[in-house]
Amino acid sequence: MTDKSVTISDAAARRIASILNSSPEKQALRVSVEGGGCSGFSYKFDLVEDQQDDDLVLQRDSAKVLIDQLSLVYMDGSEIDFVDNLLGQSFQIRNPNAVASCGCGTSFSI
Repeated sequence: MTDKSVTISDAAARRIASILNSSPEKQALRVSVEGGGCSGFSYKFDLVEDQQDDDLVLQRDSAKVLIDQLSLVYMDGSEIDFVDNLLGQSFQIRNPNAVASCGCGTSFSI
């Protein structure tokens, strides 16, 4: 792993903690990168009960995020944020490695 890291914004940490508190059987939010989407790759968000041995574990207060090593290659240096505005609520990844992204905010290319 490089010296870059993935960070969680205050807004994202609050929202993740709220979601996890309302789903006691779930232990973390898993963020992963998959092929597909209108720009080539897309982010996927899942609530999970356990972590894998090689997951990067990000903990901020009671918010816990898991990222697998393959996804981390694409997300290194990113910030996970939560946006609540007139267009709606969503998690967004601010990824410095992305050279293009689409309007939905969940698809990108490198």
